[in-house]
Amino acid sequence: MSSTKGIRIAIDRGGTFTDCVGTDPVSNKTLILKLLSEDPSNYSDAPLEGIRRILAHFYPDSQTPRGQPLDTSKIESIRMGTTVATNALLERKGEKIALVVTKGFKDCLVIGNQSRPLIFDLAIRKPDVLYEVVVEVEERVTLEDYAEDPERTLTKVEAKAGMGSREDIVMGLSGEAVRILQRPERERVREQLKKAYDEGIRSVAVCLMHGYTFPDHEKMIGEVAREVGFAHVSLSCELMPMIKYVSRATSVCADAYLTPAIKKYIEGFQKGFEGGLGRKSVMKEGEKKGARCEFMQSDGGLVDVDKFTGLKAILSGPAGGVVGYAITSYDENTKIPVIGFDMGGTSTDVSRYGEGRYDHTFETTTAGVTIQSPQLDINTVAAGGGSRLFFKNGLFVVGPESAGAHPGPACYRKGGPATVTDANLFLGRLLPEFFPKIFGKNEDEGLDPEASKKVLQELADQVYKETGKKMDVDEVAYGFLTVANETMTRPIRSITEAKGHDTSKHRLATFGGAGGQHAVAIAESLGIKQILIHRYSSVLSAYGMALADVVDERQEPESAVWSDKGDVIDQLKGRMESLKDKSRQALREQGFEDNEIIFEEYLNMRYRGTESALMIIKPEDGDSWDYGTAFVKHHRYEFGFTLDERDIIVDDIRVRGIGKSTQYSEKSVDEQLKTVKRTEASAEKKHSESKVYFEGGRLDTPIYKLSDLSVGNFIKGPAMLADGTQTIVVPPKATALVLETHVVVDLEESDKDKSSQANEEREVDPIMLSIFGHRFMAIAEQMGRALQKTSVSTNVKERLDFSCAIFDATGGLVANAPHLPVHLGSMSTCVRTQAEIWKGKLKKGDVIMTNHPSYGGTHLPDITLIMPAFDEAGENILFYAASRAHHADIGGITAGSMPPHSRELWQEGAALKSERIVTEGKFDEERCIELLYKEPAQYPGCSGSRCLADNVNDLRAQVSANQKGISLIEGLIAEYGEPTVQFYMLAIQKNAELQVRNLLRTVAKRFKRSNLSAIDYMDDGSPIQLAVNIDEEKGEAVFDFSGTGPEVYANINAPEAISYSAIIYTLRCMISEDIPLNQGCLRPITVKIPPKSLLSPSDNAAVVGGNVLTSQRVTDVIFRAFQACAASQGCCNNLTFGFGGNQSGQEAVKGFGYYETIAGGSGAGPTWEGTDGVHVHMTNTRITDAEVFERRYPVLLREFSIRAGSGGKGQHRGGDGVVRDIEFRIPVQVSILSERRVFRPYGLHGGEDGEVGVNLWARKGKEEGEGVVNLGGKNSVPMGVGDRIIIRTPGGGAWGRVGEKAVEGSERGHNRKGGKTQEDVKGGWKGGSWAAREQLALQA
Repeated sequence: MSSTKGIRIAIDRGGTFTDCVGTDPVSNKTLILKLLSEDPSNYSDAPLEGIRRILAHFYPDSQTPRGQPLDTSKIESIRMGTTVATNALLERKGEKIALVVTKGFKDCLVIGNQSRPLIFDLAIRKPDVLYEVVVEVEERVTLEDYAEDPERTLTKVEAKAGMGSREDIVMGLSGEAVRILQRPERERVREQLKKAYDEGIRSVAVCLMHGYTFPDHEKMIGEVAREVGFAHVSLSCELMPMIKYVSRATSVCADAYLTPAIKKYIEGFQKGFEGGLGRKSVMKEGEKKGARCEFMQSDGGLVDVDKFTGLKAILSGPAGGVVGYAITSYDENTKIPVIGFDMGGTSTDVSRYGEGRYDHTFETTTAGVTIQSPQLDINTVAAGGGSRLFFKNGLFVVGPESAGAHPGPACYRKGGPATVTDANLFLGRLLPEFFPKIFGKNEDEGLDPEASKKVLQELADQVYKETGKKMDVDEVAYGFLTVANETMTRPIRSITEAKGHDTSKHRLATFGGAGGQHAVAIAESLGIKQILIHRYSSVLSAYGMALADVVDERQEPESAVWSDKGDVIDQLKGRMESLKDKSRQALREQGFEDNEIIFEEYLNMRYRGTESALMIIKPEDGDSWDYGTAFVKHHRYEFGFTLDERDIIVDDIRVRGIGKSTQYSEKSVDEQLKTVKRTEASAEKKHSESKVYFEGGRLDTPIYKLSDLSVGNFIKGPAMLADGTQTIVVPPKATALVLETHVVVDLEESDKDKSSQANEEREVDPIMLSIFGHRFMAIAEQMGRALQKTSVSTNVKERLDFSCAIFDATGGLVANAPHLPVHLGSMSTCVRTQAEIWKGKLKKGDVIMTNHPSYGGTHLPDITLIMPAFDEAGENILFYAASRAHHADIGGITAGSMPPHSRELWQEGAALKSERIVTEGKFDEERCIELLYKEPAQYPGCSGSRCLADNVNDLRAQVSANQKGISLIEGLIAEYGEPTVQFYMLAIQKNAELQVRNLLRTVAKRFKRSNLSAIDYMDDGSPIQLAVNIDEEKGEAVFDFSGTGPEVYANINAPEAISYSAIIYTLRCMISEDIPLNQGCLRPITVKIPPKSLLSPSDNAAVVGGNVLTSQRVTDVIFRAFQACAASQGCCNNLTFGFGGNQSGQEAVKGFGYYETIAGGSGAGPTWEGTDGVHVHMTNTRITDAEVFERRYPVLLREFSIRAGSGGKGQHRGGDGVVRDIEFRIPVQVSILSERRVFRPYGLHGGEDGEVGVNLWARKGKEEGEGVVNLGGKNSVPMGVGDRIIIRTPGGGAWGRVGEKAVEGSERGHNRKGGKTQEDVKGGWKGGSWAAREQLALQA
């Protein structure tokens, strides 16, 4: 691109500081500036002020006073990253918008995917929606064919979408046949939009069902909106034409909400320049020309100022940092991948760059808003320099709360709390003389180490008081840093190990203010041997903008079945070329010549029947179009398996056009390392010396100013390297080397044995306890990620209906990733039972499969796989890894294996007591087929599994998840030694036990008595009765279910394990802090359940409803006894439909089975209101997206909305249930298994009860009013074409009498406009979990 040789300027406007980099391309000199982002007494806009100062530096003779427009003739280009969009989203300060949706979906964003963000918070807080009003348009289209069709019918049509055809069936943009059921009436739409316009709304977002493939109706509405006078119109079909209705709707809302705010900011910014900014201003004839101006987008590419939109702006700032380290730290020849570690004051961003291209993700959640748009894959954790330090419940806790800029850390002289910065300062890892003197009353003092010492001493005193362990302040401060580092490694593991990458084969590129103090410890923990710190690391985001390319992204939907032969490739090539032409034209308009434009060409591909698409880049060898082979290879790498018998579907075609605008001319790190002449830094270069704390004690540590060191100087640790913007800690056994562009820190192999002390002479170290708490939980989480990745079924992969956990040698729970509460305590019963059965018979690599209720199972679809881990000799079992997943079908009398009318266990499908399905690593597929397909079909009226291939693939995924857990714990044992790991496995259980004992003592005090009791009823009248007797002195309790009704000849019997799960879950909800969820929680609890009762049924009793219905009632009864909150909907509303199977052993009919659970209202509490349309208590599975639902199954979702008024009325009202109305397009067997259709969800303290649910069958062909039949709570019926099932789920109970003043700070649990508060209400019984506080901290 032609250069006018003005100054090149790159700016990153962050939350606290604005970083500016100005370069004169003639002299090649660079100026770095840091300004406060907000300094209203000196300037109105930080980037503008930065540009003014840069011009004054390079052109000292022609300085422009503040307030006057700047001379654009002196500027070649401006590149900016900004937090304007992120801040508008966090603070909810965007434009007032209207959302236009298809009729029946007005609440689609209130319900979202129906899961609650934090499973242990009783005051459920869903993010606020962004719109002011919703306009429901009477229009409807659907897809003619469905993916699960065993016959694979494909409708061929000539008429195409987008061509204005009046045919009823047209070919959509994705190549799928679209049936138009109702066209919108233009004048009616105009009326509706005019009403919104008259209410003062000027921005509109449009998202209609299947708009990604059929854009006609959206475009018509867009035309009308512009005619009405709306200033901004966002259409989902233009922004991101990808399937998934809810994600597309949130994205289009975000765009309509943020783009006007960005345009307003840009307008103001442009007024500060004489000739204007952007490509158009440069092309002006005659008058004063402007300067090029580009903004960084979330995908790491720049775009002209006039084309910058809200949807692409959300990660504008952090994206610059990723581009910066990717270009400066990655070498195309050695191809060593790099992990980016950007540690700031309040949070830390981690990302990865490898294979020579950026990792993009297409669905992310920022400030509670799920965005569907290409974004760099950046993980953020609420841990930074300002993160606060706490000692809670025997554990060291870092964050997520931050001290912020005001009052800031204690050392900022404003009376702030203890933070990570204070720990670093006290230990000598931060140097006050290198810090600006901006503190104190007159803002002329440096950091205050004494203030840091004082707050850390208070924490050391607290540790001694609570544990009796004497620790000096150095140990305490270092302990907190160790725990902070552990917190930050978790997201790094999730972007590397969880995706199949080995962290030890990476380099760590650290930048941001606080990165250099923690980089070595983070690298050590991850097995990384080399750290790169760029010379501009403190302003790397701005520097990255200077190096970035201009990008134009294009994407279109597709639905072709991949084939190496025939017309498919030609058709895809044609569409790819068309997208490239559009992209090329857009880049030409931004001033690029064709020889400066390159393309990345992608196909988004997946196996049929799965929803895990992978974005596959075009293979590198020349004109090769072998995407199929590339997909299979990538699938095996990422997920560990392939599905060779299945078709590969192409979901989207994507082109990333790149305008190459700058050439990075510096030598790469690897080239410099080859040629650099190394010399040890001489003693006279030492600036000073200080005593700095490293593991084991304080060491005399030389301090060097970076500016005093020459290229090739190396410094052996311990040492500190510093300049005005960063401090690099080089510990013993590490060496720092200065290159032209970077400081490179190399780590030696660690040979220290962290511990081999025998258990009997050891006391619990609270730091180690905290670290092991993190590590055990991280292992369970990684098992969960492995299972989700390698599974095939919608149930596991999309709805996340699974749990993973690790157990000690006796089967006691050590850590359970918080997936589904109903699995919490029950898996332990299961593992203990199997450990006893197989004692002495198991070998390394064996896996046991079970689902039988008498053996610790919950209900038959939940299959548990258990794998032992042995000591090195292979003789003793040290622990177990287990995973439990809900299989969509395992046979029985109905499709989906959730029969409403089962009376005996065999009617519910395959019942597996104890089967070894893997022997020394060999998977026995034949035995699995025997157990799941052939054996269930031997019973009268029963079929075997109707989706056997999914069962087998999911079982393999469970095996690999268990294997992942075992290899991670083996790594932990290698690091710390077997005795230490075993010791802390027990210690972490003891810690949970102490916390539950404390809770029980608190409860006893609160109620002034030790006996609590409650009773509630199942819809058949069966009572569930509970008496809780608390011994305050010992902190123990007896949960006595005497008085509970007898076992029933139906399927609502609940195995004993379920009551244990309910007890662990409710206790965890009522302890308003994070506690390790493990066996220790149950040690202070004695549970008495009458044998042969509803909660302890006989071996062959039907139990399928016990897990999903009775478990919810047990939970409600416990909460009622503790007076914790009003009843929630108390049901999972289990819906199944399908056809086919090998009924009673006959020849199989090909078919499918589908299963979902449906949200309802949650109960109110003493300080909160109930939440609308959310899953409660014992479940938290997601709902299938409306468009995916209709693409996969022969259904029409007529309505999915909030059931207004179904929550109880009171001081704090109960949450409303939902209405789900499904029409069937072929004959299917439909079953509903539900509760709370008779007894209403109770209110408390005078609050009214919630409404009961109702299940209706609307039969087609009957006269109006005659065709609707109430199905009752449990039924199975054959529905015909056009029949509908309408499920109205229960609301939650209210708290307090109507008319009583609501407690200040209580908030609407549902996410409508209004009633918003950033405060975390911890009064009453609301759980204040780490995750809940992290969300708030990241938003603060």
